[in-house]
Amino acid sequence: MADAPILIVDDDADVRDSLRALLESSDYLVNEHDSAAGVLVDPQLRQALCLIADIRMPGMDGLQLQEELTARKIGVPVVVVTGHGDVPLAVRAMKAGAVDFLEKPFDEELLLAAVRRAVAAGEQSRTSSEAAGHAAQLIAQLTPREQDVLKHLVAGRPNKVIAYELSISPRTVEIHRAHVMDKMQARSLPDLVRMALAAGLIPGKG
Repeated sequence: MADAPILIVDDDADVRDSLRALLESSDYLVNEHDSAAGVLVDPQLRQALCLIADIRMPGMDGLQLQEELTARKIGVPVVVVTGHGDVPLAVRAMKAGAVDFLEKPFDEELLLAAVRRAVAAGEQSRTSSEAAGHAAQLIAQLTPREQDVLKHLVAGRPNKVIAYELSISPRTVEIHRAHVMDKMQARSLPDLVRMALAAGLIPGKG
């Protein structure tokens, strides 16, 4: 992600210029836009480290932009910039998933700290997403019966109960369980459970 930019969207050119100067002095790459529409067609949007968005803009405002990003499943972390009277809107943005909000005129150190938090949140989210995707791929390689056994294991059921529920012998459950552990590359049962839950597996009867 070394070449990934920070995106700025604000209809005030002076604000964009000051943000760009501050971020570039801290060695960040910057793409700037004067409207939400410009952000949505930025070719680097999905790779962006974070988005600094003004709340009040003509057309689509910062909150609507954030909602649109969520609807499109674009997980770029958002820092909202707001005028004094827009704090309630900024709080709404936080509740909708924004990492932070800053009041204008903003302190440079506070802004850089907010950007660092947003970048860190984005990295953590990407790591979690990659882990979930990997776990889902491994689960897809299991046979239907092995997936049944996995769901019961995630639900915390012992082998004897799984055997009864699935109408198979406890020994067969043990064999399936060993195959599941091997195919999922799990080091332990807790490790297996964490992977399955990360992939969105719903515990149950299969």
